Amino acid sequence: MKAIPFLVSFITTGRLHGLGIGSTLSEVDRAFDAGFVDVVDSGGLSLRRDYGFFEFSFNPGPEWVMANCSIELHRLASGPVVGEKWCKSMLVDFPQYLAWDELRDALSRTPEAPAMKVTDQGGFLEYRAAVADVNVSVIVSDDHEERGRSLGHGDVWSVSMWTADPTP
Repeated sequence: MKAIPFLVSFITTGRLHGLGIGSTLSEVDRAFDAGFVDVVDSGGLSLRRDYGFFEFSFNPGPEWVMANCSIELHRLASGPVVGEKWCKSMLVDFPQYLAWDELRDALSRTPEAPAMKVTDQGGFLEYRAAVADVNVSVIVSDDHEERGRSLGHGDVWSVSMWTADPTP
């Protein structure tokens, strides 16, 4: 699958490989077969699992439950190796750079695409689809006019799903 249809599905459904807010850590383990680093805060109140390209945050309970998930597209700019690794693991072909204009155009042709509210985050524009609990961060910093080992102006930094409230 190509990255844009994959991301359009993520943005419109708030689901990533069948996972969504409230999914358990064991469900994430079944969906992702890749190396990761776990960081539990000192009070045991949150867990962050970093797969390098995907990053999850969990809240405690009888089992850890997902509170956030980010696709860290900015990590692809440093070279094609990360994208190739995730293409093999997740069967999604990610480009080294992804322009917001391309993703926005695909969303505009998708009938179920949610309305997105834009806010300025100082160097980024955040496009938030509250109905799907998803946001897209786009770099607009003048320090990033040209693509290189970093993103250029108008490239997607990350796509995330989130919850404002801790899950039970």
